[in-house]
Amino acid sequence: MYYDYGSNVYYEKDVVFYGDQPVATAEEYAQQAEDIALSAPEVDEANADWLTLGIFALSQKGEAADTDPTIYLQLAVSKQGVLAGTVYNEVTDETQSVEGMVQQETQRAAWVVSGKTSPIMETGLANLTRDEASALLHFADGSTQQWQMVRLEEPDESEAAAASP
Repeated sequence: MYYDYGSNVYYEKDVVFYGDQPVATAEEYAQQAEDIALSAPEVDEANADWLTLGIFALSQKGEAADTDPTIYLQLAVSKQGVLAGTVYNEVTDETQSVEGMVQQETQRAAWVVSGKTSPIMETGLANLTRDEASALLHFADGSTQQWQMVRLEEPDESEAAAASP
């Protein structure tokens, strides 16, 4: 399932639609994202089998095209659907761990900064396999913003070797 926020998933008044079908109120939809994000079980790191999803530059939809992103997200998913990674804010020079889950039935992926319940970011698992995708950011005050995720290219081995001391 691909979630194209603003296109095949959209808000009309206080109702969220997938295609032409209403799926939930805006409040229920945000609560579902929170439930998904906070449902991740503890992971046995010794036996974890992770698949790297990549590093994404994040920007709020509507930001000027010439504005460089300042938030970067690195994500991985386990075979059980657990999400883990880090988010880096270039402005504050702060890196935080993120954790979440992929809901098997809907393929909605939602995550939050470890130890927090808000804000919650969500997108579809299929979105995380694309070079560019939209995502939603749900805040504790009930507001929701649309964000854009752009996959960063991994440096090739010669670039990585040249950059290391």
